[in-house]
Amino acid sequence: MSVQAVMAELPAIDWITDPALVRQRSRDFFWYSPVLKRQLNGVTAEAVACPRDEAEVIAIMAACVKHQVPLTPRGAGTGNYGQAMPLKGGVVLDLMGLNRVIWTKPGVVRAQAGIKLIDLDAITRREVRGELRFHPSTKRTASLGGFIAGGSSGIGSCTYGKLREPGNILGLRVVTMEAEPRVLELRGAEIDKANHAYGTNGIITELEMPLAPAWDWIDVLSEFPDTISAARFSEALVSSDGIVKKMAGVVAPGVAQRYFKPFLGILVPGTATSLAMVAEPFLELLPPLLARFGGRQIHAAPTEAAETPLYEFTWNHTTLQALKVDRGLTYLQTLFPAPHHFELVAKMDALFGDEVMQHLEFVRLNGVVSCFGLQLVRFTTEERLAEIIRIHEEAGAPIFNPHAFTLEEGGMKRIDSEQLDFKRIADPHGLLNPGKMIAWDDPDWTPERKRGFYLYGRADAPEVEEVLE
Repeated sequence: MSVQAVMAELPAIDWITDPALVRQRSRDFFWYSPVLKRQLNGVTAEAVACPRDEAEVIAIMAACVKHQVPLTPRGAGTGNYGQAMPLKGGVVLDLMGLNRVIWTKPGVVRAQAGIKLIDLDAITRREVRGELRFHPSTKRTASLGGFIAGGSSGIGSCTYGKLREPGNILGLRVVTMEAEPRVLELRGAEIDKANHAYGTNGIITELEMPLAPAWDWIDVLSEFPDTISAARFSEALVSSDGIVKKMAGVVAPGVAQRYFKPFLGILVPGTATSLAMVAEPFLELLPPLLARFGGRQIHAAPTEAAETPLYEFTWNHTTLQALKVDRGLTYLQTLFPAPHHFELVAKMDALFGDEVMQHLEFVRLNGVVSCFGLQLVRFTTEERLAEIIRIHEEAGAPIFNPHAFTLEEGGMKRIDSEQLDFKRIADPHGLLNPGKMIAWDDPDWTPERKRGFYLYGRADAPEVEEVLE
């Protein structure tokens, strides 16, 4: 294995070799997790390749196969689970240079993987009055390819569900990691071969995405006497098909009051908070819905005019806002399945109190309104964190473990045989983002083995403080 040989073979590529810059481009937001921080803090590539087009991507991949050099793809590096961390060193492939919109049509856009989501939405709004159906809370910095390869849902999922639901991605253009790389177009059911695969079985260079109508969105903040009342309002809002909405989240009493700095002057102590995005023509329908659950609107403003849009206080940005205030926190990623979701939320709330602070995001999963928990956790030890996860799962609330960096533990909770089969074809040498797909390294793995941070961690890994930007 020789990164230097790859670089010598491709002198026209824009290479980054300065160790400090390489380390910076080798990192994502894995440090949200104290477990991943311990495991991954020292991980870095040897060089970063910055291709300007697909032809350069192909050349880099072919050279890496020739010299058996691991290759880890990266967008903006906004993921939280170590998706873009180069566990085996080698080369990081920075795809942000592939940032063009190829074409737009009413209801559809085709774009390169490195385009920023905020730039893509600006173009589609201007050209066809459309916008992405949903986006992560990192919309202002994240790339389209990074979202599709590393994400799963977000702002807009209250209407359109998750990325894996049919129709939320229309096409993927993928380059294989072979001696002579092939360019494949995946459509229909084949899209799942590379969707949310962390770039372990092909490099996504282009995507074709459906668009929703572009509305003038309004950020709405409301207060409630307790978490369940706020949650029932959010569920009712998502279930109201006639109201056009893009977000419906809830944080327990004390969360917004401690961690949402821009709103501290209007938040009443002891109240739960709902965070919503509603299309402007439908605002007048909210007061009676709020009143039904004891709620009161305390803030409403256009999303686009906000210095910090409300979606940057939801999903994983809730965790980021909290970490800016208290570095002793981490989080969970939980499904509270309907129809007993409120019973489960109340049970966990009573059991853990302020140790696990409720944060819920309401979505449609295959048409059914459900809620995800991205609870804030006061971290003490890895053993206690594992116990909290176990208690949730035994109660019927599965955890998609954000303290593990593999596909199977972090999201799938199972081996995806389709993605594994595609990796055998598209990456026969196992050079793409190695270490992230348990199915490749350990085909006999099952969730019951709890491989994750129970066994992966290195107790001697150094602790290094991160600086929050």
